[in-house]
Amino acid sequence: MSAESQGQHEHFLRVFRRRFRDWRGSRPFWAGLFTILGGLPIAYFPYATFKLGHMTLALATTAGAGSLIIGVLLVTLGLTMWFHSIVRVFAGIASILLALVSIPVSNLGGFFIGFLFAMLGGALSVAWVPEKQPGRRAVRRAAKDGAPEDDAVHAQESGEGVGESTTDATVDANGGRNSAG
Repeated sequence: MSAESQGQHEHFLRVFRRRFRDWRGSRPFWAGLFTILGGLPIAYFPYATFKLGHMTLALATTAGAGSLIIGVLLVTLGLTMWFHSIVRVFAGIASILLALVSIPVSNLGGFFIGFLFAMLGGALSVAWVPEKQPGRRAVRRAAKDGAPEDDAVHAQESGEGVGESTTDATVDANGGRNSAG
């Protein structure tokens, strides 16, 4: 083992990019991004005023508050997809429903821009499935850095420990029959 570590001379942007790539790969990142991008025009356009020369065009409708609520909920669902990916199916279905509701409520779903982004984000969220085994990059990086791989990775690759996890609740379950009452 040498006195110099390989990780000390690595540039911080390279480390940040690698960590961001690992974070992005462990959640429905693109689904959340498209859902957030879909919520912004839906919430913005009913309150926007455009100036064309001396003419002012206001897009305010009677459902301005409804479109603001839909836009804020879509942004919240996009952030939920990023930071709490266990509810990705619920967030995806909710964003699809909110995108459909935004068509009559908020200027054709933010002129179809927000509608399309929210529909795409919801569909990607429903379709996303977490990776079952650690990525090849993570295994290669651990081997390259000289760090020993996790014992769980070895057990998962070899099939050891599958179906062996029992808790106290399953031991006392009396063959699956419930004894309450």
